[in-house]
Amino acid sequence: MEQDNDQRPEGKLIDYKIFLPSLLIIIAMIVPLSLYEEQALGVLEHIFDIIVAVFNWGYIWYAIILLGAGLYLSFSKLGNVVLGDPAEKPRFTLFEYASILIAMGLGSTIMRTGMVEWTNVANDPPFGMDPGSTEALLMGNAYSMFMWSFQVFAIFVMAAPALGYILHVRKRPLMRVSEACRCLFGDRFTDGLGGKVLDMIFLVSILSGAAVTLGLGTPIVTHNLSQLFNIEVTFTLTLIITILWVIFFSISAYVGIDRGIKRLSTFNMYLAGGFALFIMTVGPGVFILNYFTESLSTLATNYVDISLYTDSLGGEGSSHVQSNTVFWFAYSATWAMLHSVFAAKISQGRTIKEMILTYLLAPTAISWAATGVLGGLGVHRHVNGEMEILEMAQSMDEMALIPEILSTLPFATIALIVFAIVAMIFLITTLDSTTYTIAAYTSTQDMSKNEPSRMLRIIVAAIIAGVALVMMRVGGLPPLEVVSGLMGLPIIIIQFLTIWAAIRMIKQDEAWKYNVRKRDS
Repeated sequence: MEQDNDQRPEGKLIDYKIFLPSLLIIIAMIVPLSLYEEQALGVLEHIFDIIVAVFNWGYIWYAIILLGAGLYLSFSKLGNVVLGDPAEKPRFTLFEYASILIAMGLGSTIMRTGMVEWTNVANDPPFGMDPGSTEALLMGNAYSMFMWSFQVFAIFVMAAPALGYILHVRKRPLMRVSEACRCLFGDRFTDGLGGKVLDMIFLVSILSGAAVTLGLGTPIVTHNLSQLFNIEVTFTLTLIITILWVIFFSISAYVGIDRGIKRLSTFNMYLAGGFALFIMTVGPGVFILNYFTESLSTLATNYVDISLYTDSLGGEGSSHVQSNTVFWFAYSATWAMLHSVFAAKISQGRTIKEMILTYLLAPTAISWAATGVLGGLGVHRHVNGEMEILEMAQSMDEMALIPEILSTLPFATIALIVFAIVAMIFLITTLDSTTYTIAAYTSTQDMSKNEPSRMLRIIVAAIIAGVALVMMRVGGLPPLEVVSGLMGLPIIIIQFLTIWAAIRMIKQDEAWKYNVRKRDS
């Protein structure tokens, strides 16, 4: 059970040397983005277009190399290293562990991409396909699955071995990137300005990314409520939903991981599974199963092609798949250290192999199932002529399109309510995990023995909510979304440093010999 051992005044629990500069950097980004939103968005999108044009190949190979590194660490002798005492049992059962990683890894974003991402591909397909064709419709759902597959989850987890090792094996008090890289750069760098810079890059990327996630996730709920009660989506409604989120989050944060995140994550697994069965039962269940099967075939047949797709001979302009893949990997890199820090914290008693493979396989399986059901419902409505979804997707907000599709189901009220609840819980668990991680990262307590302060988690949540509300109020989320994607560039370098550090530490300690589970004779 979580213990919150706050023995010192609250202020002394926070490392202000990294927390305050990171917060000031976020504020410094928000002010000009808020005041000059249109100009800022234009400049940032131009920068991102240059990155797409110049480094498209780089992001593709980055994700593939990380996946290869994950498989190497898993199936080499290094994968048998236990993160903690080899004789102790893992902190969570495999189902609880996988549920927490799924809630953290997917969040409410899977409900948006699963429902409507196929429309973007079907309207602007790759490989010379005709827009709106059968091939484009199948590629749409296949690509939605690709977005939530092995490369993305390799990006999320591959810094976790080093962070888990310093925390659970070497028992270092601070769970930070700088601490993980101590074996590479030495004490002077780690305890000096260099270490502070590494830690601030982490915090800035996570604070901005968390604000964007809240800003993008909240409309999923507000648009469903708008459809349900026939009311307009206003800033007041957004504010109310955000306040409710903070209240629910505060409760979850107060009771801790074991009674908060764990229980919400496992409950949401059951609720989401029940919702999928509901759609299959009252909706086009047979069509969804057939379409999911064909989509899976399309993905399997074209997985390598999509993974290496640069559209080098496509002339001017880029297709949605090309530009979105680059952005998706860059945006995922922004979140990579957060996912890895949290995965490291909850992986006590797990082997490196168990941690990596669970993160690669469990969220992938659930996201593919969710995409098959949610995407299949929309495609069915389109091909049967019940809705002109491809045309609607080009003329209206994606978030507003989601409740329109759900409203075609029998018992539409139930569908809208449950969808909103699942999205809200996903958002709570994702950002609960986020604030937990930031609190653990900035805490001055020994994280190998303690949990981060509950009050610190709530303070971090208030900061994230405040940044998101300010950006939503002034319409500044699009620039911040691009900024958070650009923040992935330095994170990529840090990721490779942590992989190098993990291998070096394990070899230094010969942990593959001494920190492994004893085999039954």
